[in-house]
Amino acid sequence: MTSAPAFPDISISTERLVLRAYEEADVPALVEMMDDELITAWTGVPHPYTAEAARDFVGRAAPAERTEGRGLVLAVTEFLTQRLVGTVSLQRTDWRIRATEIGYLTASWARGEGYACEAVLAVCRWLFAEQSFARVELRTAADNTASQQVAQKVGCVSEGVLRGAGLVRTLTGDGTWAETRTDLLVWSLLPEDLDESSGSGAGDDRYGNYTQYTDYTAYADWH
Repeated sequence: MTSAPAFPDISISTERLVLRAYEEADVPALVEMMDDELITAWTGVPHPYTAEAARDFVGRAAPAERTEGRGLVLAVTEFLTQRLVGTVSLQRTDWRIRATEIGYLTASWARGEGYACEAVLAVCRWLFAEQSFARVELRTAADNTASQQVAQKVGCVSEGVLRGAGLVRTLTGDGTWAETRTDLLVWSLLPEDLDESSGSGAGDDRYGNYTQYTDYTAYADWH
């Protein structure tokens, strides 16, 4: 019987970053990174984000995305310091048409460095060159203009709006979080779009302070 397709267990290096699988040693930094208002607002991750949630993510949920063929979850770390600065994930992968959806977020201490564009472009180039993928899709919440700037910077093309297709969270006056429905903007990147893109965006502060919309399918058990 033929096994289901899955991404390889890989590491991707850029000039400033190393993208790799999460490890147990990342748990403390992961907890610190995810305990952030922007990440809570734009994603579906558990809140508060506990060490138990981080260990489950690192040990079970993230690896299962790859081994079960749904996608791939990569920790984004600085090359020089090895510090965790973000996450890039692939999800809803369609192996027949060689297409996938990308999601990403950046730690509060690493925003303004252009890491978003650098990491996303590295993964997309790998998908197109090494995995023969034909399409990468991403979705941004309608009010998340910073993430939309990242999409534009890496060369994505806006395709339309999914009305009322997402959930975001807002902080209420009593300090609790409330979910509200939002439109999602759909973007895509094809191999030919990268040929026309203007560069990595590294060092451009306008595109570093972002958290992209994702419902984080790796966190399905918490929904």
